[in-house]
Amino acid sequence: MPNELFAVGSQPNIAIVMPGYNAELTLEATLRELPENFAKHVILVDDCSSDNTIAKARELGITVIEHAKNRGYGGNQKTCYATALETDADIVIMLHPDNQYDARVAPVMASLIHLGICDVVLGNRIRTRAEALDGGMPLWKYIINRLSTFTENLVLGQSLGDFHSGFRAYSREVLERIPFEENSEDFAFDQEFLIQAISFGFKIGDVPVPVRYFDEASSISFKRSVRYGMGGASAFTAMKLHKLKIRKDKRFT
Repeated sequence: MPNELFAVGSQPNIAIVMPGYNAELTLEATLRELPENFAKHVILVDDCSSDNTIAKARELGITVIEHAKNRGYGGNQKTCYATALETDADIVIMLHPDNQYDARVAPVMASLIHLGICDVVLGNRIRTRAEALDGGMPLWKYIINRLSTFTENLVLGQSLGDFHSGFRAYSREVLERIPFEENSEDFAFDQEFLIQAISFGFKIGDVPVPVRYFDEASSISFKRSVRYGMGGASAFTAMKLHKLKIRKDKRFT
């Protein structure tokens, strides 16, 4: 049955990519939240999980790509997107298989891209402070998110509610044009990618998405959050230097 958000005869080909690491306990619940027949391709890239993520994914009928060694969050995404581009997908949605994000929002994100309103759509986890904290977001993470999102919106000319969401949808053109293979193998990948998208002139928007914080849901530590922030600042500086023709950077070529 075609998704009701798309006009009859205009259903785009959608690929869901999941950067997987020890997601055995949450993978099925994540997948079940997606509307039936919404995605033509569902791909999980396993980054050397120590549990039964791979077996569970195959049991659920998901296409599995296995890394021979752990490449990190950014390295996992690189394989996700490269694999998605080998399919006929028009829209690619990255969804963490830890069931932190409410996957029911995915069709709304895809429709904004399909209509040409956005090229990149993020899931905004922070509609209100109370909702974010009641959902389990640590206070320190909320404060850092608000300060950094405000700063990045200001310097990059955007108006996003959550610059650091891991629930993202991209048009095929975005993934074809942005040289994401040049990015970090770690969490800074997300920051670099958004800054690249802005540099390339793509339209970015967001939609509210409920989130859940619990033991099995992935989360980075305070130390890695600081490294992540430094990676974003470094990418912004590199973009400016590249545009001023002071120092060429392959990420923005």
